[in-house]
Amino acid sequence: MNVADDADAGVSRIAAAIGERGRARILYCLMDGRARTSTELAAVAEVSPSTASAHVNRLKAERLVKVVVQGKHRYHTLDGPRVARALEALSVLAGGARAAFVPSTPSELRAARTCYDHIAGSLGVLFLDRMKALKWLAEGRASGYDLTPLGESGCDALGIDVAAIRTRRRRFAYACLDWSERRPHLAGALGAALLRMVLARHWVTPDPDGRGLEVTARGRREMLVRLGLRVS
Repeated sequence: MNVADDADAGVSRIAAAIGERGRARILYCLMDGRARTSTELAAVAEVSPSTASAHVNRLKAERLVKVVVQGKHRYHTLDGPRVARALEALSVLAGGARAAFVPSTPSELRAARTCYDHIAGSLGVLFLDRMKALKWLAEGRASGYDLTPLGESGCDALGIDVAAIRTRRRRFAYACLDWSERRPHLAGALGAALLRMVLARHWVTPDPDGRGLEVTARGRREMLVRLGLRVS
């Protein structure tokens, strides 16, 4: 078989994988960048859990979907931006709009909370997104991050002792999938240092009876001025 035949066969397999209605629903619900459990995907596809599992396995085999393991849980996401671009192009041909993801997490916890010793909720996701946009983080293997020279300078300006963090016997920084936002926030020694910093500067105040964090007026002002991070 020549190269052209191999390419044709690959296109046919991918088209067949996308072409089944249940699998198409699974793929398009993941287009918002948020991860979902197999139970949620079964509901989206309107199939049984066993059928959803078979669909996901087929999509994984064609490298359209990947699995993210978070503790005891397994979440599914699109296997990279190339898949999203292909699905977007198909949407243009097909037309129509799709419903947005609506989390069921209580609003006070969804906004900001602790996840062990780092920031979670929409605030945690915003921090990671902003650090990436500022080019403070360089991606490594296994969802790990390291600081760029810009990141070293930025953390120093915030009073985060990067040298001390590096001496800790734990992963320096990595993506932790947020259970309410279904997008990653920053975990590891750097994520813990970030939480300590925002608490020390009174950018957030902890809920004495739970995991919630409340962003203060000072915190909103400082995050906007120092990081260009607008928190509602």
